[in-house]
Amino acid sequence: MFETAPVRAARVLVVEDELLVAMLIEDYLRDLGYEVVGPAMRLDRGLELARTEQIDFAMLDINLADRLSFPIADVLAERGIPFIFSTGGGRGRLVPRHEQAVTLHKPFDLSDMERALGAAHLHHV
Repeated sequence: MFETAPVRAARVLVVEDELLVAMLIEDYLRDLGYEVVGPAMRLDRGLELARTEQIDFAMLDINLADRLSFPIADVLAERGIPFIFSTGGGRGRLVPRHEQAVTLHKPFDLSDMERALGAAHLHHV
């Protein structure tokens, strides 16, 4: 009889500067069967994790304590790692190079996150 290797949960980088929102996102992702990397609450830490961690996709808050997460999105794009932006603001804040990215508007719930993951074609591994 052959033994099969356990299926690895997809690893998701969470970049969010609001602790309670980060915890909520972590809970939602875990409920959906994902493994969470982070959360990174600042740009520098998010960049470090985006460059070094084995991740399958990321959820990025656009505004990180008065800094924008677009440099993290750039690193992820260079690595071929998909991402979803989350924001309390409108889509007008996206830079042209990321204007096609799926955006999840705050406040959101588990079903909103599931829809965003589906729109970004990110399925549980």
